[in-house]
Amino acid sequence: MTAMSTSRYTRFADFYPFYLAEHSNTTCRRLHFVGSTLVLACLFKLATTGSLAWLLYGLLCGYGFAWVGHFFFEKNRPATFKYPLYSLMGDWVMYADIWRGRIKL
Repeated sequence: MTAMSTSRYTRFADFYPFYLAEHSNTTCRRLHFVGSTLVLACLFKLATTGSLAWLLYGLLCGYGFAWVGHFFFEKNRPATFKYPLYSLMGDWVMYADIWRGRIKL
């Protein structure tokens, strides 16, 4: 474990490089991307149907794909267990960075 991963982050700007290091495996990043895309689709369905079941489906898609990526491919513990808010923010910043071509799939 590096000193970087054991420190307590108080700013997202400091956390994000750690977050990216925890997503170095391409398959893990791809699973995050698919899960996040499905979350957006579920939120759209929630907004258009009003059915709260889509909120549950969105949570299952988002966390399910990400956790499979971490446990089976990245072989690490998701940062969401220790940094839930920063991890959620990191997911969406990484998602946007993938769309912008800053991070490769």
